[in-house]
Amino acid sequence: MRPMYKKGTVKRLLSMLFAFYPVALPLVLICIVFSAAVSAIPSIFMQNVIAVLEQNQGGDWATVGPQIFRLVAILACFYVLALISSFTYNRAMAVITQGSLKKMREKLFYKMESLPIRFFDTHPHGDIMSHYTNDIDTLRQLISQSLPQLLISGVTVLTLLSIMLYFSVWMALVVLCGVSFMLVVVKKIGGNSAKYFMRQQQALGKTEGYVQEMMNGQKVVKVFCHEEESKAGFDAVNDELFKDSEQAHTFANILAPILNNIGNLIYVTVAMAGGLFLLTKAQNLSLSGLGFSISIVVPFLNMTRQFSGNINQVSQQLNAVIMGLAGADRIFTLLDEASEEDNGLVTLVNAKEENGVLVECAEHTGLWAWKQPLREGGVRYTKLCGDVRLQEVDFAYEEGKPVLHDITLFAEPGQKVAFVGATGAGKTTITNLLNRFYDIADGKIRYDGININKIKKADLRRAIGMVLQDTNLFTGTVLDNIRYGNLKATDKACIAAAQLAGAHDFITRLPEGYQTMLLSNGSNLSQGQRQLLAIARAAVADPPVMILDEATSSIDTRTEAIVQRGMDALMKGRTVFVIAHRLSTVQNSDVIMVLEHGRIIERGSHQRLIEQQGKYYQLYTGAFELE
Repeated sequence: MRPMYKKGTVKRLLSMLFAFYPVALPLVLICIVFSAAVSAIPSIFMQNVIAVLEQNQGGDWATVGPQIFRLVAILACFYVLALISSFTYNRAMAVITQGSLKKMREKLFYKMESLPIRFFDTHPHGDIMSHYTNDIDTLRQLISQSLPQLLISGVTVLTLLSIMLYFSVWMALVVLCGVSFMLVVVKKIGGNSAKYFMRQQQALGKTEGYVQEMMNGQKVVKVFCHEEESKAGFDAVNDELFKDSEQAHTFANILAPILNNIGNLIYVTVAMAGGLFLLTKAQNLSLSGLGFSISIVVPFLNMTRQFSGNINQVSQQLNAVIMGLAGADRIFTLLDEASEEDNGLVTLVNAKEENGVLVECAEHTGLWAWKQPLREGGVRYTKLCGDVRLQEVDFAYEEGKPVLHDITLFAEPGQKVAFVGATGAGKTTITNLLNRFYDIADGKIRYDGININKIKKADLRRAIGMVLQDTNLFTGTVLDNIRYGNLKATDKACIAAAQLAGAHDFITRLPEGYQTMLLSNGSNLSQGQRQLLAIARAAVADPPVMILDEATSSIDTRTEAIVQRGMDALMKGRTVFVIAHRLSTVQNSDVIMVLEHGRIIERGSHQRLIEQQGKYYQLYTGAFELE
């Protein structure tokens, strides 16, 4: 069976916690150890008090009183120090726990931002989200409660065992025999409990995922009268969650009573063994050299109760520990994912011309240049123009399953290149390669004559604007969402971009205009309005190359006419790649590429392709459907 967590998870987690709090955590550990050790000390004082009374049988209180008061005063001092230690470590653990979770969430998010697009395409988003919720929550339980309790119980057990061996080896062996049986029960029942708690977490994830899916698709459920089938699907995942939860809590609930009763049996056994040793006047074996007496047997009963109680405490934390370590393992797995590689050296800089030569400058002049370091030393500046060329490009998302074959095309500055073809032909894949969301298997892609593999990804993407088919708006004002394309853009520039995209008119009719808050991906806007904002966001970025991936697919015919005017202005002087199923939007392209099964089968202007009466002609006249 697959282990619930990896071997080095505990060590790595502890190392990380010590790295987060190198001073506070050792102090907490010292306080915990001291408090735990003090909890075992009363047995020693009890033995001393009883020994004093045994030695002074028939004596007056004036003789034994001062000795007892002295022992009680010392014990009280220990308790006061233990109280201070307990308060200190509990207060510090609250800070350490929440601080560690904060830092862990930061690590997760920073790592997530560094991951390549491939990771998000191959991992369910709900599973990624569970790292921030379920896994972090199990970690909170582990850090704040389980680990301190395990340490307290461990120190207490070791202290008690040392005291027991000091007083009587024979009595200690009686206790250890009973505890050994207790540990066997913990391993059997606790192991089953932990197994089902892990299954419960997995079933909980399935249930949450199903509910989220049904909520997102509620309109489809209603339209196709799929309510009963949805209920049946929910019942299936909910029943699985119920069965695993029932088993997990059954084992967890019966463990404590069983251990308590075993503890009672051990207590009775120790009492009987102690009485037997006293009656038979057996020879005691101990480090103290003391013989069997009431002063040893009575404290042993108290220590036996403490000993079995702490074993019980450990067993109660097993489920939380295993789930916490499993959550930590999942977190570390994400943190260990390979970050997006970027070996580019060419950067994008502000430039100006002096005597016909490009010179780097600090202020933005409206002119950009590629700054390329040379092997022989120095740098070379190349004006950012927007010349894009693909030469014999092959690509596969999965090895052995090619998606693009021998793609060769060029787009000169200011040209508009359109891709048409059936779904899955490879249109969007080409634009993903231009942004280096994925790296090609073979061939070359050059931007202004520079291999894009040599350009830093952030600078490359800054030089390419993109409007996706699926619009993503963020929580914030309309103005904030437009400014997302260029965080340094002024309000005036954002409004100008909205006017260019044709979004200004509907924005001014919103309750608070550009200051209207958008929530839940702009659910208070129509699909067309959201798309207009996405186009305005790309416009404010003002890149020389623009990719429009079905940018007008969700816009009605009337709105399309408005957008098209803005798009024409937006595309003027830029290199534009257009992906469209609606062929009316690509007719004015300089060149149209017809793709089929990852290959370019036709290329040319609209008129030329119509004259050829090939696949494009069939698509345009409706003789062949795109889908």
